[in-house]
Amino acid sequence: MLKPLVGAFILTCISMSSIAAEKQVLGQTEMMSVSQDGIMFEARMDTGAVNSSLHALNIEVKGGSAKNMKDNVGKTVSFTTENEKGEQQTLTAKIVGTSTVSNSQGTETRYAVKLPIEFADNVRKVKVNLRNRTTMDYKLLIGRNWLKGKYVVDVSEQKFIGPTAGISIVESGLIFDTRIDTGAVENSLHAINLRINGEDTDNMENNVGKDVTFTTMNEKGKEAEVTARIHSTSLIRNAQGSEIRYMVTLTLGEPGEEFKVDVNLRDRSKMTYKLLIGRNWLQGHYIVDVDM
Repeated sequence: MLKPLVGAFILTCISMSSIAAEKQVLGQTEMMSVSQDGIMFEARMDTGAVNSSLHALNIEVKGGSAKNMKDNVGKTVSFTTENEKGEQQTLTAKIVGTSTVSNSQGTETRYAVKLPIEFADNVRKVKVNLRNRTTMDYKLLIGRNWLKGKYVVDVSEQKFIGPTAGISIVESGLIFDTRIDTGAVENSLHAINLRINGEDTDNMENNVGKDVTFTTMNEKGKEAEVTARIHSTSLIRNAQGSEIRYMVTLTLGEPGEEFKVDVNLRDRSKMTYKLLIGRNWLQGHYIVDVDM
């Protein structure tokens, strides 16, 4: 009985690898545009995002905006976008929906439009969220809706991994249903009730080198207490501004294949995934295929 099961598993792995191999491989960033003869963006491939996202300022709904953003669906919107070089372009598109995004700072509702995202000679018209990305390094994020079916993201030149995976953190004894996010530089772990021996509550930098004990929890609600040494702090920028997080080293990976890597600690209570895997874990180990 065991041999047929093993054989089927091997055939499945070979089949998945063959499918992935037929797709075009993209790097962590690629040069792309969002309209014919438009300005070029150094776009970040972001397997952690369902939809793509574009920097948008001066958003104006033609004919007047309703108080409720959802009531503007179907109307035309104009906006200004800007790439990493400061080059600007004004675009118009029909609003096809709105999306509400939750993060540690609260919730934010954005318009979604359909835009033709062009890479080399390939154009795919997909839903794109409009948001102010002034504080972000990359003004265009390419999500799974553009990648799906045609592309894989290579940050590692090694084996394939899907957009989610079961990841073990040895120090916690837990396995997390983890989002694989090529848009994130660092791994991020849900951590609350931080207790630091001899904590300096005024200056986080003065706590580097001290032990921190925290509570973490996976997506099934299982909790664990973990103690680790703070080796640095990390400044994280997002659309809401910036925040400083503690960095610790933990042993994590697919069960049985864990290795030590840096992780930042944050309260992810409002987030679906309690562990996010970024490029510092993927680099040198995995290619991300959002179809797996």
